[in-house]
Amino acid sequence: MRKKVQQVVVSFETTTQAMAFELMAKEFNIKGRLIPVPRDITAGCGLAWRSDPDTKSEIEELIKQKSLIIDCIYELII
Repeated sequence: MRKKVQQVVVSFETTTQAMAFELMAKEFNIKGRLIPVPRDITAGCGLAWRSDPDTKSEIEELIKQKSLIIDCIYELII
């Protein structure tokens, strides 16, 4: 079994929002990937972005700069 670690998880209301975030994150060299929404989170879309906790400020800045629409940012152990 894989060891659980602290992660930043960004949830979205739509798949389109998740895919737009993924493109922008790659453009800004923010490491992470789309994952199925963890069970601990309720979201309108079945996708979430997972990244290391040290990228949280970069993620917040990206969202602000590009006016991206997200549901919420979580810090979870997954």
